[in-house]
Amino acid sequence: MPKLLSGAAIVFKALEDQNVNYIFGYPGGAVLPIYDELKNHQTIKHILARHEQGAGHAAEGYARSSGKPGVVLVTSGPGATNVVTALADAYMDSIPLVCISGQVPTHLIGTDAFQECDTTGITRPCTKYNWLVKDINDLANVLHTAFEVATSGRPGPVLVDIPKDIQFKKGSYNFKKNKIEKKSNKIEKKKVSEKELDQLITMMKNSSKPIFYTGGGVINSGPNASELLRELVSITGFPITSTLQGLGAYPGDDHQFLGMLGMHGTYEANNAMHDCDLMINIGARFDDRITGKIDEFSPKSKKVHIDIDPSSIGKIVKVDLALVSDVDIFLSALIKRFKEKNKNFIDISKENTAKWWKQINKWREKKSLNYRSSDTIIKPQYAVERLYELTKNQDTFITTEVGQHQMWAAQYYKFNKPNRWMTSGGLGTMGFGLPAAIGVQVANPGKLVVDIAGEASVLMTMQEISTAVQYKLPIKIFILNNQYMGMVRQWQELLHEKNYSESYSAALPDFVKLAEAYGCVGIRASKPSELDEKIKEMIKIDRPVIFDCLVDKTENCYPMIPSGKAHNQMILGPEDENKKISEEGKTLV
Repeated sequence: MPKLLSGAAIVFKALEDQNVNYIFGYPGGAVLPIYDELKNHQTIKHILARHEQGAGHAAEGYARSSGKPGVVLVTSGPGATNVVTALADAYMDSIPLVCISGQVPTHLIGTDAFQECDTTGITRPCTKYNWLVKDINDLANVLHTAFEVATSGRPGPVLVDIPKDIQFKKGSYNFKKNKIEKKSNKIEKKKVSEKELDQLITMMKNSSKPIFYTGGGVINSGPNASELLRELVSITGFPITSTLQGLGAYPGDDHQFLGMLGMHGTYEANNAMHDCDLMINIGARFDDRITGKIDEFSPKSKKVHIDIDPSSIGKIVKVDLALVSDVDIFLSALIKRFKEKNKNFIDISKENTAKWWKQINKWREKKSLNYRSSDTIIKPQYAVERLYELTKNQDTFITTEVGQHQMWAAQYYKFNKPNRWMTSGGLGTMGFGLPAAIGVQVANPGKLVVDIAGEASVLMTMQEISTAVQYKLPIKIFILNNQYMGMVRQWQELLHEKNYSESYSAALPDFVKLAEAYGCVGIRASKPSELDEKIKEMIKIDRPVIFDCLVDKTENCYPMIPSGKAHNQMILGPEDENKKISEEGKTLV
């Protein structure tokens, strides 16, 4: 007869079998049996967050930087509802998370018991799948299935809701590894046919204005996919651009890289996307920050979309060739086909695309990321540039909050490796960066981890600096402090006749004193001349640091595609601010 284990013990045995080393969580009544069992499992370390949202974002940071699923443990009721933002964030950005939540005892479900809520109902729209476990003998299989669902196909979050009585009950550890067979696995392993590859290669041969449009799907496919992408770009000679989530999949300092595209993308990237005759979308989803006005989005191009998720293809933009595949598998097959049939493709491409590159270089002459420098006040762009120059020779990991600082980080910090850039893209979650940095540091001990933050965003989860102090995680919080909710202020300036309604932070804390209160180090810079030395000081400190960088309060983030406009109608700087944004456009921000 198999040995019977408590539900709590089954949870940990499943985690051990999944090679989980860290869980991020916050205890409460409905998960105390699991926390009681924690002492018996020395291979698994628990990181105590200060809020369940922080635990979720920390697990995201861990997952985004390591490629492994993040694990979150929360209690019932408010514990579960507090983690919803992190689950929705992971769902939008395709990040593998396994959330284990406690629930009131089975016999109390539906009675409005203390700290009861319909966790599976609440989280259904923001998870790939969720389970309410009512039979102890199902628990092991459910947990293993949860990891499988979270990591296969298009990754994403899942949730397992475990009533308190199930955590106490004893049952058998029923799990057969080969039992799990899902549709997503079949999608993942599907190979693109030679016919489809030849069709794509023919389109590439016939193109005189091609472009690769790459997204987070390349990074989610693993580090080998990024290596293959670099090889493909090299053997084709095509220009390449990236979404916010795709940064780092291709070297940011390479000549063929046109920079990020989209609402705050470079002039050359957006114009190339608009004017191209062949757009090859690899692992991106045509979201609204990229496309702008749909009916004017790249109107003359043939479009190819490669994605592991068939539901993403044709959802927003009609494409001419749809290829359902994991990016790694697709790139490997395409490169192999190139080498078999098209050894001299680069020579053909150089001839076909010579005029195209000439046009791209003309667009580059605009120098759309230029800004007005100052000797007296720190420009936020300059702050990011200096941070990059002083950290680029280290294996640095960058997280961000959400807002202007996020865009400046994407524009001015060049990423040459995947999994070094962790930001909230789809959901746009303020407060993401600080707890995410904790998860990144846990996954990457000894590495430099910097959260490029805004003072408004970082205050949403500032309590998590206490977590960093407790676990001696030397994260650096680099705040671009403009004393405003910067992106809100920018939109109010450009779209709402400078009505700065509630966007000014009138009672900001002294971040240096706040750092000291939490037991970490506070640094402040207010002049460009002192920035370098203080950044160097920040890097040297082997403790958590809050760096208060006082920047220009009125600086806007450019370039910018005005709402409701096409890619080639960009505002490049303050001199273009009088460009009228339509009433329809105002509704699209």
